[in-house]
Amino acid sequence: DVQLQASGGGLVQPGGSLRLSCAASGLRFDENAIAWFRQAPGKERERVSCISSSGGSTYYADSVKGRFTVSRDNAKNTVYLQMNSLKPEDTAVYYCASDRTNYYRCWELVYDYWGQGTQVTVSS
Repeated sequence: DVQLQASGGGLVQPGGSLRLSCAASGLRFDENAIAWFRQAPGKERERVSCISSSGGSTYYADSVKGRFTVSRDNAKNTVYLQMNSLKPEDTAVYYCASDRTNYYRCWELVYDYWGQGTQVTVSS
């Protein structure tokens, strides 16, 4: 079975940093694009970032561009989301998701498998 485990969330002050991890199992990791989504209470789910299977193509929502960085380590079956200069509006549950494809435009994909989410709270 495909499993995605998101971790690394927590409480951080505005301006602080967190690094989220998405550990995958049960899939050919290097054949999967991985995306990060987030959902805040009362808001629609938002695609935050994604990375193609090779790592050669990435995407960032305008709201996080310049502050977040996505990367992957295919040897560890893990994708990371480094989040810097965090703002209260970044508060949400963050999910990772996978789609088995080598298509590079990861922002156009519909993701098949989802992790359970990790809470990020940015507050003073």
